[in-house]
Formats: sequence, structure tokens, C-alpha cells
Amino acid sequence: MKTNRRTLTFAALTATVAVTTLTGAATPPAHAGDSLPALDWKPCARADGPAAQECAELPVPLDYRAPDGPSISLAVTRVRSDRPSARRGTLLVIPGGPGSSGVQRVTQKGEELLRETGGRYDIVGLDPRGVGGSPKASCELAPEDRDLVNLRSWPAADGSITGNVERSRRTAEACARNGGAMLRGLTTANEVRDIDRFRQALGEEKLSAWGTSYGTYVGAVYAQKYPGRTDRWVLDSNDDPDPSRGARGWLANMAVGTEDRFPDFARWAADPAREAEGLRLAERAEDVRPWVLALAARLDREPKESTTPGVPLTGNRLRQALQNALYDDDFFAPLATLLRAAADASAKPVLPAALAQPLPDPDAAVTIAVICNDVRWPAADPAYRRAVARAVAEDRAEHPLSAGMPRNITPCSFWKDAPADRPARITDEGPSNILMIQNLRDPATPYSAAMKMRRAFGDRARMVAVDHGGHGVYLGNGNACGDRAVTTFLTTGVRPERDTLCPN
Repeated sequence: MKTNRRTLTFAALTATVAVTTLTGAATPPAHAGDSLPALDWKPCARADGPAAQECAELPVPLDYRAPDGPSISLAVTRVRSDRPSARRGTLLVIPGGPGSSGVQRVTQKGEELLRETGGRYDIVGLDPRGVGGSPKASCELAPEDRDLVNLRSWPAADGSITGNVERSRRTAEACARNGGAMLRGLTTANEVRDIDRFRQALGEEKLSAWGTSYGTYVGAVYAQKYPGRTDRWVLDSNDDPDPSRGARGWLANMAVGTEDRFPDFARWAADPAREAEGLRLAERAEDVRPWVLALAARLDREPKESTTPGVPLTGNRLRQALQNALYDDDFFAPLATLLRAAADASAKPVLPAALAQPLPDPDAAVTIAVICNDVRWPAADPAYRRAVARAVAEDRAEHPLSAGMPRNITPCSFWKDAPADRPARITDEGPSNILMIQNLRDPATPYSAAMKMRRAFGDRARMVAVDHGGHGVYLGNGNACGDRAVTTFLTTGVRPERDTLCPN
């Protein structure tokens, strides 16, 4: 679950492509029982995207259990192969999140994918329900409850979870009161069904795919449910597919991922090269961690005024900024700038945009709803609240950089509706056509958790591990070995004979 420029889980998503943006209300024209109409493709090029990008709307049922009921229209996009004689199929880009836009992802990566694959694919993507140009849901949350440091359940400065319990209850109640059928339909199972409907509308017997972050789970579930409809399947930045835990397990694993990744930042921040930039935090890498922890603790006691009126830099806001920055080496310098300003009595810190204002309500709604609708979380009875309090205290001691947040209570423990679908169990049944790729030091989806996905797939998959830090591998961190492995698979179908490691 990502917050960077490649897999932006919690940032505001705006539909600027030339498609009709719908509200969260269902639209009546089409029914799931009808044959799929042809997609009406129209140019929707953006200045920073492929010149040949096209967009359309895909009708899907609001509720697949009522196939003749009302439908909604999802925003879809494509960039057609620029070498028709070389074209072999369609490559679906599956975004992360939950809450990231497939249309935006194709805008960002479409041209590069065409080049890498030699025009062998049309590149396509869709905006999942609740995202971008697709219909939105709303919980009508108060701005305070949409603040990222509150939407993520950071404990109080003393470790107490009382405030988290009350906010989680309030959030779940607001979603139940205001979300309606649109919110209830925000699930991984429905995204998988929508993808298969997209496949049908494209006239393809099979799809190839590149799923990233939470999109690896979506891709894994699709491959489990429709194994015969998968061609070449790439899953990038994976996590534990345990069907009994779902995103609860992914969230807990972030504590490990943060600890795995932080040494990369510490080495960077202690490098003498930072001296000339004014960003060196310590002379030795091993001194950076205690310095950051002490600074966060000081901000717990005495929040510091920032350049955003009414939004001080607190210890938890600093910790969240750290988590965000660990996704990509390019974010190290802005983080060091924030840390230096936080430590300077005469400076006023400039907050990162994602922490300076609340998330738009639709973005908060989709982020909450998917993880709560997918799997039944333990109910927040007194015994469970006590267990969470103990888990948070243990996690704060073992993983102080994330301060117990990954083990804390969420609105899902107060969720009103039971999951409509049984979570998928990923198995080794199906074609051996999956390539997994994974950074060894991923702050959001750690390598140790990705190995659980790898073991679940058995001989269906091969794993390429990359000795690198950050979230997102293919066409993202400059590792030629990793990029070459994925491109070779997509263009020739050849994977490494066995799991392999790419050096940095």
C-alpha cells in the first residue's frame, strides 16, 4: 500500500483525461445480462503522456450478484501498438493502492512500455471503482479524519490507542451511513471481475499483465480465478496473500519493511557528500537512526509550527513523512531537508503536500473500503482492543520507526457489512506463466512477505529479487538486470530457469 509517485496510494487522484467523470450514483442504461457494447475509443492525450492515448468507458454491473441490475461505467484507456506486425496481444497495467489509477499509470508508463516490449502489446489500463474517472464513493468524513496521520492509525505520543479506537468507530459508522451500494462494491473481487469484463470488451482470449504493489494481489487473484485467461503475468512488489488476513497482514508487514529499508537512508544521510548540500545528518550511518527517533520523540512532546497554518509538525507526521520517503531514493533529499528544519529552532518546516491537507473524501473512502470489504477483520470487542493495545506496545518496542501504527486498530474492526465474497486462496494450480520481481529492501511490501506469495504459487512462478531499496522495481529503480528479466519475459516468454538475484 503505496504513497509515492509510482504507486500513490493516498494522494489525490484527478481525472484529467478526456473521459466523462461520473458521480458515485449508479447509472441505468446497460445491464450485465446484455452483450457488451463495443468500446467507443476517443483521443485523450495529455502533454506528459503518449500522443496516441485513447480513452473509453466500460459498463460493468454495480453488483455482480444482480446481473440484470443497474450498471456503472469505468474509465479505461489504451495505447495501441506502434508496430502492428509485431503485436502479439494486450498488456494490462494493474495499479496499486487500493486507490491508484490505471489510466494515470498508462499515461505515465505507456510510451516506455511500448519501447521496452518493441510494440508487441497494446498497453491498457482501467480506473478501479472509486478511482480517477470511474464512479466515486463517499463516507462524508470530517477533514480531521481524512488527515493521513489519522487515516493511518498512529498511536498517541504515549502509545495509547484510545483515540484510534474512537476515530475508527466514527469512520466505520460514517461509511455505513453514507457509502451505500457504491462503497460496498469496492472490493478486490469486483476489480478482478471488472478486469475480465474489460478483457471481453477488448476481444482478447487472454491478457498479459504488469501489476504493482496492491495490484500484485489483484493480479494474483485474477490468475487464481481465471488461470486460462492469463498469458504473461508480471507481479512487481508483492506481499503475503494469506486469505484470512488480507490487507491486515500487509499493514502489519510495513513495520518490517520500514526497518529493512531505513539503513539505505541512513547511509545516504551520513555520506560526506551530503555536507556540501547541507543535508548530512550524522557522521556515521549508525547514528542517524537514534537521531531521527529522538527528534520524533521531541516533536511528540512539543509539536513544531510549520508553514501550513494550523498543521504543526508532530512526531507522527514526521514518522509518516519518513515512511513516504523510503519508497524512493529520490525522496531522501526532501526528507533530510524536513528533518534538518525540524531540528533547527529558527526554521519553520515545510510539510510534504500529502501531509499538509486532508485527503479528498473519495480517496479516503476507497482506501478504507477495499481493505475492509475484502476480509472480515476481528471485531473491536474489549478483548480485541486489549490485544491490539498489547500488540502496539510490543511493536513500538521492536520497530520504533513505525511506532506501533502497523499493528493498530482500523475502521475495519467496526465495519458493518460482512465480505460479499470469500477471499481467494492463492495456490500452485494453473499455468506456469508468472514472473515475480521484488526489491530486497521494500518499505511497504517487504521481501520476507513477498516470499509467502512466492511459496503459494509454487512452480507457477519464478522470482527475481533485486538488491535494491524502495517500492516498485520494473522501469522504476534503474536496475538493468531486473528490467531485462521482465522485458525478456514479456517479449519472448522466457523466464529464469530458477529464482534469481540481481545485484545492485
